[in-house]
Parts: sequence; C-alpha cells; structure tokens
Amino acid sequence: MQYYHPNVAKGKLDWDNQLLVILPSVEQATTKEDLSGIYLTWIESLGKIKSCNKCQSSSEKAVFEKSFDLAWLENDRIFSSELTEKLKFIEQNRFQGKPYYVTTKGRNSNLVISNEKSYNDFDWTNRPLRLLSLFRYWNTIEYFYPHKYQLDTNWDKVLSQMLPKFSSPDSELAYHLAMLELVVKIDDSHGYFTSKLIQEHFGLKQIPAAFKIIDDKVVIAGVYDDSLAALNDIRTGDVISKVEGVETAEVLKQNLRYVNGANYNSKLRYAFSKVLNGSSDSVQVQIARGGETKVRKLARYSFDQFKHNGNRGKSWELKEDNIGYVNLGSIDGKELTNALNSLVSTKAIIIDLRNYPKEFYGYHFKNFLGAKSAVVAKQAKPDLKHPGKYTLSDQEWSTLESKYKGRVALLVDESTQSRAEYTAIWIQNGYNVTTIGSQTAGAGGMMIPQEFVGGYKTYFTSSAIFYPDMTPLHREGVKIDIEVKPTTQGIVDGKDEVLEKAIEFINKNI
Repeated sequence: MQYYHPNVAKGKLDWDNQLLVILPSVEQATTKEDLSGIYLTWIESLGKIKSCNKCQSSSEKAVFEKSFDLAWLENDRIFSSELTEKLKFIEQNRFQGKPYYVTTKGRNSNLVISNEKSYNDFDWTNRPLRLLSLFRYWNTIEYFYPHKYQLDTNWDKVLSQMLPKFSSPDSELAYHLAMLELVVKIDDSHGYFTSKLIQEHFGLKQIPAAFKIIDDKVVIAGVYDDSLAALNDIRTGDVISKVEGVETAEVLKQNLRYVNGANYNSKLRYAFSKVLNGSSDSVQVQIARGGETKVRKLARYSFDQFKHNGNRGKSWELKEDNIGYVNLGSIDGKELTNALNSLVSTKAIIIDLRNYPKEFYGYHFKNFLGAKSAVVAKQAKPDLKHPGKYTLSDQEWSTLESKYKGRVALLVDESTQSRAEYTAIWIQNGYNVTTIGSQTAGAGGMMIPQEFVGGYKTYFTSSAIFYPDMTPLHREGVKIDIEVKPTTQGIVDGKDEVLEKAIEFINKNI
C-alpha cells in the first residue's frame, strides 16, 4: 500500500498514523472475514483509485524479477476473495508519479529512503512504535532489496519470527538485539547495525591482536601493538580453542545470529567483536602454541590504547623473477598509473585486492589489461514505477586490446568487499587474469542508509551486480579460479600462502 496506492505513495496521508490507528482492530480480528472486512473498509477510506493504462504496458528496459513476489495477495487462508481482487486492482493501477517515501539521486540514480519520521524522542516501551519500526524495515526490504530471493530464510517467515521479539522484548537490550538480529537476516555484508547498548553488551575492550577463525578456532594472525602483545605473551600463530571455558565453536554458534555478512566467510571476518571482546579488563582463554596448551588470562584494552604498528608494506614493487606486485589498498590513482607503466615489461603482475582500494581502479586496469568483453557487468536497480521489480542494464564499454603481455594473478579473500569486488570484476575482464584466493564478501552494489524508529541507523545494498552471464556477486562473491585459504600452520610459519600460490602458479605457467 505504501508504495502502490496513489494517495499513499504520493504522501497525501500520514502513513505511520494510519498503521497505528488500524493496528488494534487488526490484532483483535479472529476470523478471515473479520480481518478482510477491516482491510476493505480501511482501503476504501484511503480514497479512489483511477485506472492506469500505462501500468499495463511492458517496460522497454530489461526487468529483473527474482525478488518480486505478490503471491501473498492470493492467500485464501487470510484474505477473502473480495480483498484479494481489491489488492490486485491496486497493483494493476499503481502510482506512477514521483513517490514520496522513496526517490533517487545522483548521476547513478541511487535509491534514497525519504520522508520517514525518525521519532527521536522514542521510548522503547512504546509497543505500537516498536511494531511500526519492524513493519517499516520489513517493507523496505520487501520492495527495494534485489537480493531478497537469495536469503537463507524466506522474508515472509522472517516477519513471523521477529514479530514476537519486537512485540514483547523483556528489556531495552532485548529490543536492540532484535533490531540487530533482523538486520543480520538480510544476509548482507553492508547490513551493519549497532547501538550504544549493543556495544556495551558485547563489550568494546579487546585483546591487542587480530585473528582469523579457522576450523572454528581463533588463530592469532597479527598484533595491533607489539609491546602489549609481548606483555600478554601473544604471538602470531597462537590458537585459542576456549573462551571463558566455552569452546570457540560454541561461542560462534551462540552469537552468529548477531553477526552480519553475506556468506559464512564474511561472517567470520565480522565475528571478532562477538568472540573475544568484552567489558571486563581480561578474558580467560585456552591457548595452544608449539604443541603445548595452557589456560590463562589475556588483558583487554580499548582500541585507542594501541600503538598501531602501521607498516602496511610497499604499495608496489618488483619482486624476484621479474614479477611485479601492486597492493591496491595502499596506492592512489596517480601512483597506480606510474606503477603499471613501470611494470609493463614484467613477465607477470600480482594484484593484491585483499583490502579496500582508496578509489575505483577499474578504468586504470581496462586501459592496461584490455577488455575481453564489451559488457563488464550487469546492474539491477529498483524500478520506482513498479516497486519490487528492478531494471537491468549493462555496464557496457568497448572491447580493448591489452597493453600488457604478461600474466596477471589477482588475489582476493573475505576482505575483498564492495568497491574492491567491483574492481575485481573489471580486472577479470582483462586478458590473462587468474583469480587466486578465497570467497569474497559478496557485497557488490550501492549501500544506502535506513532508519529504525528512534533514529537507529542501519544499511543495506539497494542495487545488484551480476557478471555478464548473470552470476550474482551478492553472497557468492567474485569468481575464483584457484581456491587457497590460509591455514593455521601457514600463519604459524609466517607465510602468505595466497601470495606464494600466485608466485608458484606464475612460474609454472610461464
């Protein structure tokens, strides 16, 4: 109704108030006939709907419909036939003007959620506003999230699952955790949500080390502060198998519903704050090193206490055997141009995208590596004339021969996200490119903000990126030719196994 009924979609009515007024009657309805009667009377009060001839005409643009689902209109267990026909009529004669609650901006026509009340003085004990918050978020994802068809849990079922948690939380923290859990259910690496209460619950203090989760165990992959790590006797390669007496696998299992991510690989990347963080000054762990296992305490610190080591390595260099190396996370556009020109005579170049680039470098690599296909990718964006459907367009350029005649190894992992993934797709469209590494974050497309009642901000990916063959980037990540995952032993030995595999591949194939 919010995006389809002409009088509602154009903003003539206070839609929040409409929901709050009708909600008690809906909750008191005991039969299908009662419920349908309430809805029919309500729809009639919204005003007349004129016939829309152009609503029936086919779009000239390609349409993406995998997330479009109005099957619920014909649910005869809930709706009478009269109500079903009325709802179908609204869909067939939907609003075609400038919508009030959504719009687009910028040259890329990025989606904007507009004119939703924030309720900054919101009291969490206000049940009707909590339900409004749930329905508002659910509705936005229902009609403007192109990845809905990929969800682990059917979006209709999500509403049923989350309704009790929004309706009757036993504390303010429980309500905040319900918002977080709802956001996590969209399976989106852009789907970030937090609040002061959530941060206090999981804790902001952490051990002075970065880690990877391998085989459900915490493996120290590096340290944030050398002196604090030495003080706590934390070393790269240490393996933590228990936290406060609980197996790390169980800690993960308990908290994964609060960890956002498009795939398991990206969830493990974001799980750090739910595994070893806390509010206390220390944490008891079971830690193994060199075949010896001990139980001991590690101190926790606030992040600003760390004197970060800060050595990100060289942005580019010429390695042994005439192999170039470029780190896209620490190079700017001008330096990248100079680097590629300097490395043009090498037998191979390793492009490290296990990071987040400062800029979008697709054009740099198109000019350097060429373009095998005129269509680099396809993109789906919301169709505001038919909410729930998306227009599909080609990211199209001319083909181009490569200036570079050597091999290219592209390195990726779970840190390769969003801009990095889109950059990877452009690089993969070049000649002689082999992608090596592990599953990326699966978060291509434009990230936009959305607010819960009370001004609590979250985000979601409002557009979808596909390869030319319509393989989705979302959730799946970029295509990988040679899969290589870091191992515990590799970390202990100080090896970069992905980089080593790239060098091995190059030397075997040239």
